[in-house]
Amino acid sequence: SSGRGSRTPSATRLVTVAALTASGWSNYIGSMDSLEQTGRDLERLEGQLKKLLEQVRQLREENHSLQSRQESLVAERAALVARNDEARSKVEAMIHRLKALEQT
Repeated sequence: SSGRGSRTPSATRLVTVAALTASGWSNYIGSMDSLEQTGRDLERLEGQLKKLLEQVRQLREENHSLQSRQESLVAERAALVARNDEARSKVEAMIHRLKALEQT
């Protein structure tokens, strides 16, 4: 007769070992695929992290440059305001002298 009942105990063990081995191999291959996917994911994340770090470096550099430029512009503005005040004072002084000349 066919089926498990007709197998000898050692034949049953061989079938069981073969089934477990096939199952274990499948799990091993599945684990390898999972490890390979994890490796690819890690490489992708590493690439993204490198890009982000480069962007941070560039932004810091740009920020430093902008801060320096702002300081320069603030100093330039202060100098222009001082020159403007000086010119205003000179013009006001001339106006007062002209008015004084008119009155004499």
